[in-house]
Amino acid sequence: MTDETTERKPYKAATPEAAADAAPLAPAPQPGEASALPEAEIARLTDDIIAALKTVYDPEIPADIYELGLVYKIDIADDRSVTVEMTLTTPNCPSAQELPIMVENAVASVAGVGAVKVDIVWDPPWEQGRMSDEARALLNMW
Repeated sequence: MTDETTERKPYKAATPEAAADAAPLAPAPQPGEASALPEAEIARLTDDIIAALKTVYDPEIPADIYELGLVYKIDIADDRSVTVEMTLTTPNCPSAQELPIMVENAVASVAGVGAVKVDIVWDPPWEQGRMSDEARALLNMW
């Protein structure tokens, strides 16, 4: 078991395309200490969390938040707690109050996930270039 000061190697996806190509990384074990979760379990949880995130839609845009590129980082800790760093399309987003709760509920519904924390970040700012090809096609933004 690790404490809050333990440095972890989170699963990071700059874009949904990068997420599809990148292998999820387990939290970094300390010297002489093995990760509490097997790599296969981290991969399963990551896939299931991404699938859950794809069920959350921005109420103003008919595309899910993952394909919009609003999810910046998913961190799965050894105790199965999950931290999601995400942003919004704009600081003045009318869904700023409800979207993090929707994300928290979606991730918490994944089997095997412990406590869920959603952090809204503004750096880097969201831009349309973060959207996947799927979201661009859906929104007719070619």
